[in-house]
Amino acid sequence: MTSSVSTSYTLIPNQKYRRSNRRSRRFCKILDIDSQSLSTLGDFKALPIEIFQMVLEHLSVKDISMLSMVSKTISNRLINYISTPSGNRRLLQQDFHNLELSGKRQGSCISEHYRSLGLLLKRCTLLLPTKDRLKYIHKILSEVSCFKLNGCPNPLHCLGLQCYGVFLQMLTAGWDELECHRVFNFLCELSNLPRKMHTVVSSKPGHVVWQKMIEGPTDETSLKGLADAIKLLYDTEAKEWTADDVISLVDELSVVPREWLMENNARLLILCGNNICFTFMASKAVNGRAVELARLMVFLALVCEKDLYCMDWTVKMMQKVCKVFSTPGEKNNFLQSVENAFAHLIMDMLQSVMSGDRDEEDSSFLNLFHLVNAQANFHKEILYLTLRSTST
Repeated sequence: MTSSVSTSYTLIPNQKYRRSNRRSRRFCKILDIDSQSLSTLGDFKALPIEIFQMVLEHLSVKDISMLSMVSKTISNRLINYISTPSGNRRLLQQDFHNLELSGKRQGSCISEHYRSLGLLLKRCTLLLPTKDRLKYIHKILSEVSCFKLNGCPNPLHCLGLQCYGVFLQMLTAGWDELECHRVFNFLCELSNLPRKMHTVVSSKPGHVVWQKMIEGPTDETSLKGLADAIKLLYDTEAKEWTADDVISLVDELSVVPREWLMENNARLLILCGNNICFTFMASKAVNGRAVELARLMVFLALVCEKDLYCMDWTVKMMQKVCKVFSTPGEKNNFLQSVENAFAHLIMDMLQSVMSGDRDEEDSSFLNLFHLVNAQANFHKEILYLTLRSTST
């Protein structure tokens, strides 16, 4: 007798088996991709990321830039490193204000650093779309306050914006015109530059009240902002503004739309500093404008007397200007013109006082008083200088 034995069991459908097989193949494919990525690391694949970043601390920015070209995986690791606090401290140097200690060497050194950094980020972000590149780079650079408009407390003695410009120049070198327009539009949107430019162009004049420069003597605070701007143009390492351009600017400022009082012109030159003042005066000496130069020298002495500057500065400036003249005759003619200018100006002021043309502040008499004292102190410094030279 045959007994029927129950043989009920569940068969595994082939479809499930195939689905499981696909998962296995996909997992194997991911492993293959990871293994391929690790293979592009070369000997670095044996190092943990922390050790890899420690190695980067001993490489220069140029070396890191070269390393970024090895593979996409290396480039991604470098992008991660730049975003870390240690990478930020290492790469985003912010020593923009120590120019007094180390001179132009410090300026060129930090400028070169940001040039190399621009090349590094250019290579690291090479495979990204332009918009994504700019967003990432802005995120990195936004940590630097001196790269922002109104972000630096001392912009006239800061290399921040200059380094930012060098960085952008290296970053966009070789880009086509359309991509450069995208960079410009990105920066305009970021900083709201068009609105700020419109505000500057359409606003009323700031510190310098031009009518005041024509009508009477002004004070130091009215000209300091303008003098600082001129110094910034003169001292910048970007060669768009030459010394001749700055001299022409100062010359035009004092005559357009109407000629300033000579005292205000002299005060502006003093505030602009020794280099600009001497260059401006030397230009007049070279171009045969000795009489005009002599009158300016008298007003420099007057401003020094009024604003309590050291009178020996004026005498030393005159000494330097005298060396510009090519012949002894030209120098003697200039010195005689200085004395004549003192005499004529004193007579003009004296005549104004005697005519009774006085205002509430009695400014005519005060100007004469300051000018006589200026002449006395000016000649006193010349006598001191002469006695010192003869005694040695």
